[in-house]
Amino acid sequence: MAKPFFRLQKFLRRTQFLLFFLTAAYLMTGTLLLLQRARVALPQGPRAPGPLQTLPVAAVALGVGLLDSRGLHDPRVSPELLLGVDMLHSPLTRPRPGPRWLRSRNSELRQLRRRWFHHFMSDSQGPPALGPEAPRPAIHSRGTYVGCFSDDGHERTLKGAVFYDLRKMTVSHCQDACAERSYVYAGLEAGAECYCGNRLPATSVGLEECSHECKGEKGSVCGAVDRLSVYRVDELQPGSRKEFPLAILRGWECYCAYPTPQFNLHDAMDSSLCGQDPEAQRLAEYCEVYQTPVQDTRCTDRRFLPNKSKVFVALSSFPGAGNTWARHLIEHATGFYTGSYYFDGTLYNKGFKGEKDHWRSRRTICVKTHESGRREIEMFDSAILLIRNPYRSLVAEFNRKCAGHLGYAADRNWKSKEWPDFVNSYASWWSSHVLDWLKYGKRLLVVHYEELRRSLVPTLREMVAFLNVSVSEERLLCVENNKEGSFRRRGRRSHDPEPFTPEMKDLINGYIRTVDKALRDHNWTGLPREYVPR
Repeated sequence: MAKPFFRLQKFLRRTQFLLFFLTAAYLMTGTLLLLQRARVALPQGPRAPGPLQTLPVAAVALGVGLLDSRGLHDPRVSPELLLGVDMLHSPLTRPRPGPRWLRSRNSELRQLRRRWFHHFMSDSQGPPALGPEAPRPAIHSRGTYVGCFSDDGHERTLKGAVFYDLRKMTVSHCQDACAERSYVYAGLEAGAECYCGNRLPATSVGLEECSHECKGEKGSVCGAVDRLSVYRVDELQPGSRKEFPLAILRGWECYCAYPTPQFNLHDAMDSSLCGQDPEAQRLAEYCEVYQTPVQDTRCTDRRFLPNKSKVFVALSSFPGAGNTWARHLIEHATGFYTGSYYFDGTLYNKGFKGEKDHWRSRRTICVKTHESGRREIEMFDSAILLIRNPYRSLVAEFNRKCAGHLGYAADRNWKSKEWPDFVNSYASWWSSHVLDWLKYGKRLLVVHYEELRRSLVPTLREMVAFLNVSVSEERLLCVENNKEGSFRRRGRRSHDPEPFTPEMKDLINGYIRTVDKALRDHNWTGLPREYVPR
């Protein structure tokens, strides 16, 4: 009888200890949740920048040219309307009132803090919305967590730069990417998307609506579908409050600007005109123009077509002819994603969101293809045919095959049998690709890569018109300001810039003459003379 009683007493003693431990753990967890909620619900609001902090000049600016500023004094257009920006004067002159968004910054912050306070008070009435297993703002982040915001894909606020990483996205990775480009805010969406900008989104939502875990950082919140987890990162870059891509000096006056049709950076003057006394320079109406590290964000918003396209358009080229770069230009000019006959995860992770869409969905403005042959060509209603010098195309494609989008083939690749075999097979493909599209294409626009490089805005305007999209001149100038994109090879090549033997040149030159004649026979301008080495 004593033995069962002893066992019961031992069990009750253990149960009492277990209940005490669970109660203590529950109380500690509740306290931590309440403290965590208070920390993320009431962050310190951003300070309104002072006049000098908005000046995108000084050491970070890069000189880009000298412009005649007489357009600034056109009586029909005010400087603010012409440039769409702020203007600063020296202390000797009377400053003009700044734009409305600068004057109202403090009141907007007060309203935002008031909304945060009411949101916190309403949440404190009930149980915390984030359970113990839900992802939370990154603890080790160097920036300040601002909150969860609604993201409208049509009118993004954080649209300065966009990055994707479907496997390794972390809060720090997004913050560093935005800070390197001098943006103030970093927003993470759907676990893998990173958006940068200099203004907070307009609509804040409950913290519980940002519930997706970062793909590369378990336990940290990275927004949700149409929801942004926003961090303030300007403390990572002390000079990151610059919001304009141009700084313009005229005597003692400073304009913070975007390029416009009236001030488009195409009419550079003699630099000696700006080497005189500042006051004389101002009276003579000449400006010094600098480019800041800030990206021009007027053309970075992109989306899928709202309705399926009735015209199925191809963006066709031989590999290595600049198709990815042309897609970058088209997307930023039209505001719509481009698609692809193939799928390239590297391109998707760099922001080409249409890459993952089915190529026949008709939700993209055009579809990349390297295909040729009657059946593949006649699937499309029309096409932009992009042609590049075969010498350049062959080198670019060989680099891509050996070292990816941004790398260079090693010396061993160029010196092996791989390179001559590649030229012998791919040179004929360069020719047959153009010939097939000229023969079977229903409606074509022929664009030379070199002409697009030399005269970007006029050529891009022609391409956009062919796609039947109306685009403002301001947006085209924004594209020109952001023309390079993410896939330009930089640095010194690791091989001889002319790795073609005389036999290779004879072969390629023959194909050049064939394509040149075919273009002329179809009433197109022949190939540029620079295609044949001289």
